Amino acid sequence: MIGVDITVIDRIEKMHGKFGQKAYERFLNDDEIKLVKGPSTAAGFWAAKEAASKALGIGIGEECSFHDIFLSKSSKGAPLISFSKKILEKFDIKDASVSITHDGGFAIAVVAIEQNKD
Repeated sequence: MIGVDITVIDRIEKMHGKFGQKAYERFLNDDEIKLVKGPSTAAGFWAAKEAASKALGIGIGEECSFHDIFLSKSSKGAPLISFSKKILEKFDIKDASVSITHDGGFAIAVVAIEQNKD
């Protein structure tokens, strides 16, 4: 399953300007917030979580919240994605990959999810 999302960096920057840290807390956990270097990083994380929910075929909502999707970095700085136990079990997820890029005022993310086969 594959999901993609594009986010306007300025939108995230304005949201943070208006609500401060609470804006990031809406869609990021404490460890993710520590990784944010600026609005483009935050927008990339937003896009990655939206793309992951789209790959699951459900979008962000009651079944899967922003806080059911976790982003981190590898030792070389590459983005990594994981899920809450609830999501892993419900969608029988075997593995997942994420790619995030920023350019021209946009952040784009692609998420590929592999499910276990019966």
